[in-house]
Amino acid sequence: QVQLVESGGGLVQPGGSLRLSCAASGSIFSINVMGWYRQPPGKERELVATITFGGFTNYADSVKGRFTISRDNAKNTVYLQMNSLKPEDTAVYYCNAHISPRVGQWYDYWGQGTQVTVSS
Repeated sequence: QVQLVESGGGLVQPGGSLRLSCAASGSIFSINVMGWYRQPPGKERELVATITFGGFTNYADSVKGRFTISRDNAKNTVYLQMNSLKPEDTAVYYCNAHISPRVGQWYDYWGQGTQVTVSS
């Protein structure tokens, strides 16, 4: 059984910063891409950023230059540093990981989501 547990969400004022963390645990043989997605109120889930095992990153245009994704492969953990937050960044943020629980098998796993609210 594989679990992704997120932490770090909350309420922040515009211009502020937050750091999200997501730790994968359980039966894990290997992890490929890890990433963050978000679902704003009344909208569909969208990509925020992804990072490969080797550290290659990809960002949504709306967060480039403000958000930084990173990972610690030894800890099976991915982070999202969010700076210069805007009200439009308000959303539930979900962690995603492409994980092999055993050789030859790969699955997508999701965290439970953490609320980020940017408001004065």
